[in-house]
Amino acid sequence: MSENGKPKLAMYWASSCGGCEISVLNIHENILTVDEVFDIAFFPCIADFKVKDVEAYPDNYIDVCLFNGAIRNSENEEMAHLLREKSKVLVAYGSCSYEGCIPALSNLTTKDATLDKVYVSNPSIDNPNKVLPQTSVHMPEGELTLPSFYHTVKALDQVVDVDYYLPGCPPEPPQIWDVLQVVVGALTEGKPLPPAGAVVGAGNTAVCDECDREKREKTIERFYRPYEVQPDPDQCLLEQGILCMGIATRAGCGALCPTVGMGCRGCYGPTDDVEDQGAKMLSAIASVIDAGNETMDEDKLEEIIQEAVDTIADPSGTFYRFSMSHSILQRVKNGKGAA
Repeated sequence: MSENGKPKLAMYWASSCGGCEISVLNIHENILTVDEVFDIAFFPCIADFKVKDVEAYPDNYIDVCLFNGAIRNSENEEMAHLLREKSKVLVAYGSCSYEGCIPALSNLTTKDATLDKVYVSNPSIDNPNKVLPQTSVHMPEGELTLPSFYHTVKALDQVVDVDYYLPGCPPEPPQIWDVLQVVVGALTEGKPLPPAGAVVGAGNTAVCDECDREKREKTIERFYRPYEVQPDPDQCLLEQGILCMGIATRAGCGALCPTVGMGCRGCYGPTDDVEDQGAKMLSAIASVIDAGNETMDEDKLEEIIQEAVDTIADPSGTFYRFSMSHSILQRVKNGKGAA
């Protein structure tokens, strides 16, 4: 607490798109209440805070820190350790810090391949000397440094202890406000906090349970991308051949995407009883593919299944779009070290 009795709030942006920072503004007029209740201790997206300011704070000076973004480089990890040390409550805020999200899809390739794609083979890049970013360069003015680019993208809890998880890409305003209210109640009125490690602001059933679309247990022969078909507004999207991760994804968003005819992308992560979101989705896919009949030749059956699977664009990027860091895979094997 500060001298005026207000709890201290921090928010930090690691490896992410920045949408989580903007999402806080989506709580609308409640942002004024946040300003009334909290003193901002660190929020570099909106104010000129320096790392040295945080380093000077006593341990546990910050009451609650919303940490968004995956751990992509050495600076991300250093800030994660620093903010863990200075914060009483550390929240993995949004899908990137929770499960790795889009940044972690680079775990499907290598660090070298990623740098080559960005700085060398990218058709929009003019880099004939194939210069890559260096962690240290000596110039007449002194040494210039950049963070080390990691081989593997990690979720926040893979480098520091995390108290709570707030899923979403980004989290939805009602969930954000609910979580802030819970923390404020605990800090100012002594109300109980959720159990450590809890996923807050979300349910533990599947998105399908929030979706009003009718499930008819229909089988399909192929899958469609959203622009290829006009879906029935009332029928389950997956049963229409539109990939929808709702069956493998934690509820809490109100089934926003399926409601408007777009398949759930899985940004709230898996429910507690699902070990691997992508594997759960593969199981669901297998249940809706029209696999012929019992008398069909095995080779023909395999051919039909393969034809259906071949209509799925980018399976790994689809099934592990948000959960690669926490998946059983975590990354592809290529003989490289973990960092």
